[in-house]
Amino acid sequence: MRKTLLALLVLGCIASCIFSVSAGGPVFWRINTRAEVEKGDAQGVSIADNGTLTLAPALAEIFDTKQAYIWSAVADNAGNIYLGTGHEGRVFKVDASGKGALLYKTAELDVMALAVDGQGNVYAGTAPDGKVYRITPGGDAKVFFEPKTKYIWSLAFDGQGRLLVGTGDKGVIYRVNADGTGAPLVTTSQKNITALKVDGAGNIIAGTDPGGLVLRISPDNKVFTLFDSSQREVRELVLGRNGEIYALALAETAGSGATNAAPAPAAASVPVTSGGGDDGGVTITFGDVQVIDTPASASSSSSSSSSGQAKSALYRIDANGGNDTVWDSKDAAAFAAALDGDGRVLVGTGQKGRIYSAKVGEKPALLAQLSEGQTSRFVRAGNQLYAAASNLGKLFKLTNEPSASGTYTSSVRDAQTTASWGRVSWVGEGALEIQTRSGNTANPDATWSEWSAAITGADGDAIKSPAARFLQWRATLKRSGNVAPRLREVTVSYLPRNIAPRINSISVLPAGVALQALPQPPADPNADQAGLDPSVLGTAVQIPPRRLFQRGAISLQWQAEDRNGDALEYAVFYRPANGNDWFPLKANLRDNYFTVEANALPDGRYVFKVVVSDGLSNPASLALNDDQETEVVELDNTPPAVTADAPRVTGNTAEVVFRAVDTTSIIRRAEYQLDGGAWKSIFPVDGIADAKREEFRVSVTLPDGKPHVVAFRAFDANANVGSAQVAVNGK
Repeated sequence: MRKTLLALLVLGCIASCIFSVSAGGPVFWRINTRAEVEKGDAQGVSIADNGTLTLAPALAEIFDTKQAYIWSAVADNAGNIYLGTGHEGRVFKVDASGKGALLYKTAELDVMALAVDGQGNVYAGTAPDGKVYRITPGGDAKVFFEPKTKYIWSLAFDGQGRLLVGTGDKGVIYRVNADGTGAPLVTTSQKNITALKVDGAGNIIAGTDPGGLVLRISPDNKVFTLFDSSQREVRELVLGRNGEIYALALAETAGSGATNAAPAPAAASVPVTSGGGDDGGVTITFGDVQVIDTPASASSSSSSSSSGQAKSALYRIDANGGNDTVWDSKDAAAFAAALDGDGRVLVGTGQKGRIYSAKVGEKPALLAQLSEGQTSRFVRAGNQLYAAASNLGKLFKLTNEPSASGTYTSSVRDAQTTASWGRVSWVGEGALEIQTRSGNTANPDATWSEWSAAITGADGDAIKSPAARFLQWRATLKRSGNVAPRLREVTVSYLPRNIAPRINSISVLPAGVALQALPQPPADPNADQAGLDPSVLGTAVQIPPRRLFQRGAISLQWQAEDRNGDALEYAVFYRPANGNDWFPLKANLRDNYFTVEANALPDGRYVFKVVVSDGLSNPASLALNDDQETEVVELDNTPPAVTADAPRVTGNTAEVVFRAVDTTSIIRRAEYQLDGGAWKSIFPVDGIADAKREEFRVSVTLPDGKPHVVAFRAFDANANVGSAQVAVNGK
């Protein structure tokens, strides 16, 4: 029990650290953590692991393909960049000056993979009719290799200049000679070979779907499983500077190309056929291959929880076979990865085109955000790194210089009701300004107010946006001289319009059931003295009242709520059922129940009313209330009057007629006994106990001729008991 209470107190404290709320007073919306900041929209702004906003590296749009998707990207030695797009199967060339043009249009829908040889020829792998085109620098093209499969997911050149082709539908890696002749190098029952790289030692590194494996194929064609991820598809492979490998993987729900292309195999083991030289082969089963360090033992360094499947993750596999989770997310699908100049890995996602920077041992940071919805590929031309975007397909250049300015737009704050806005203030330095806008729709639209005039004072200022239910703020960071702007925290205060409390239900317990309060956990008396809402110290655990029998008691219970979180106070009133005037019965109640004691009111039919008020948390002029009435309730503390006729004895059978009369409530049931024996139920003469006056005919068999006693008792609807007894002489 103590652990449960402690957990509730801790959770209450955590919640209060995010939003400070005082019932009946102002609400403070404070944003100062990465998780909260990332809910907004960052343009030209980076988000550090602690939630601090700074200017992002400048992004320059280089080329717009006018296509929906850029699936693949590669650069040649001259600094030209080639982009493979969908769904019109086009290949674009962007030269070192940033000038771009269509190089070739294939006959397929999508160009999923690109590679460039030493002569500047471009190789384009397509889908859904898997072919490899060779395109000369002049734009002449022909089908170079056709493996008779559906998808070409990945391309790479080995140390001898032979083209490696990773295919889909059958999970085969082909090796193709310069003349276009090729043969399977590795065949697996994995459906797709989604990524290919060749390291400095000539090893082929391959990523798969749906097993999410990273394979190493040595120059002598031996296959080894380096890593078995917990994801479905290895989307991207990046070779590090010290022999490490970075594998970007997606879960089944991430919706990448290979994930959607083929179903998972039914078998758990994955046979591999590896070519032995140019001819022959040897069969290997993954179940017989050593798997090093599954990611279940790896700790995540991202903001996502360790519980639950990540939607995408970046793993680092070191030269000794160990692995770490560098970055993961349960929300964002990641599609691209690349090393930057500082040894960090950039991760491009499909969440607002965001690019994260990650490194083992450091918390990831949001580096930049593209103007498009998805960062689909990175490509390096010389020392310059570029990002390719989808939805729409554009190419951006990432620079080392910070942007001249950037904006961050917060998430929308829902005050739950119309609110009067207070002040906006922040913690930060440099050239910063804040604007606000408000409206009454959950998503900002044309009906919202315009952005307010900029607030630049370090202490903030009053919010000028009109009263409304929703509010949003926007921060602008500007570079000024050598001072880099930083925004660490923003606080907005507002006063929600007071909403009347509401009694949702009221019930009357059966007659005779009383409610007794049990000791409650004591509240910290210092909270009130400090002017704090006790809820900031944790959620109070309310112990419900004890039920016990008390003759003549009538108990009321009700459920009430207040959307402002105000403290509530109750009052109970009554009136005769045939009257109109209400009379007070109990005031200043804090509990949501009340027991009307026996004999507190004369017998009769009454209606009770419970009134709830939020006056404890609001000035008298602003306090509101609500009330609800019960149905008619009978109060009856007088037992039925019971009379008996003279007994009629026939032989050894005696019959006694008892009459029970009640002035207020009906006779509910009756019992009789002979000579103090067990009580036995008896129905009225008319068969149903449903009236204030009932007649009962008791017939007993006398065991002998001695005197005997027949006792009778009747209960009314309020559990009052009236009784009588008759002496009977046997014959």
